[in-house]
Amino acid sequence: MDKVSVLVAVHNTACYLPMCLDSLTGQTLRDIQIICVDDASTDDSPAILDRYAAADSRVEVIHLAENVGMSKARNTALKQARGTYVCMLDSDDWYAPDALQQAVDVFERHPDTDCVLFRFVLAGERGDTFDLEDYPSKVFDVLSGADACRLSIDWQIHGIYMVRSDIHHRFPYDDTSMVYSDENTTRLHYAVSRKVRCCQGAYYYRQHQQSETHRVSVRRFDKLKAKESLMQQLSDVGVGFDARSVLTNQLWLALIDLYMFYFVHKKELSRAEADYGFSELRRVWSTIDRSLLSPTVVRKFGYWPMPSWRLFCIQEWLYFTLRGLLGKNN
Repeated sequence: MDKVSVLVAVHNTACYLPMCLDSLTGQTLRDIQIICVDDASTDDSPAILDRYAAADSRVEVIHLAENVGMSKARNTALKQARGTYVCMLDSDDWYAPDALQQAVDVFERHPDTDCVLFRFVLAGERGDTFDLEDYPSKVFDVLSGADACRLSIDWQIHGIYMVRSDIHHRFPYDDTSMVYSDENTTRLHYAVSRKVRCCQGAYYYRQHQQSETHRVSVRRFDKLKAKESLMQQLSDVGVGFDARSVLTNQLWLALIDLYMFYFVHKKELSRAEADYGFSELRRVWSTIDRSLLSPTVVRKFGYWPMPSWRLFCIQEWLYFTLRGLLGKNN
């Protein structure tokens, strides 16, 4: 059995892919399985993957006939994973040379550990160089799974980690949406863990404007269903009331954020897409349990729940107009 299986979902990232794969084939930990899933790329990504697979037997490539999204692509890779531990690497990101070894060392020093967080470094593109900044994660030595889940919901700790393979196989990636629901799996993995620890192995997260989450797309509204899915899944594994309260507040903030996206960009969407987005906003607004909303979240204008959908819409129109967002990109 390989020590670590790394899941790499690839879709049209040919310009970044060699750096990603070089960071894996150059790991100080050699006993790894690198499973790359080409999610129906239309650029040179398939050829690059095949070239690396021919040069290194640890690289395995699966080509998909149609684009299924990151979560389903990663799940395709997960089915082939043989490692004791599993982690993922986005195809435009990269690992420090000793990152995987650092995580494995923590598992082996602390047998009660089920997840190990990497050092998460934000890499802002600046020409041919990067501005590097550590993600402002809460500093900790060890957390219970429940505490890690709670802190991850509002991003007090990040979600870049290695996990024991039996947990990942029990809880594959949530594929509720093509873009956002993979984050749910992180929270589930933390929730069912005995202990969660950190290592100093660095994961470098490339920040650029070509990612799906930066595009003007109807897929942005998928974030709402993804958060609803997480609420249900955490309930299913017995996570308590506090997490549900935190998630409800996160859903409310996402609702406001996406209403702003709709307000600014609806003319860039098709009529059908704009209508769908608006209907999703209204549906989610009607389902939120307002008794769980924190006073600190709803204390200012623009975030008030309001007694009716019509009044809520008037509030949002006034709020975004006063902020001067009309016709501008968010």
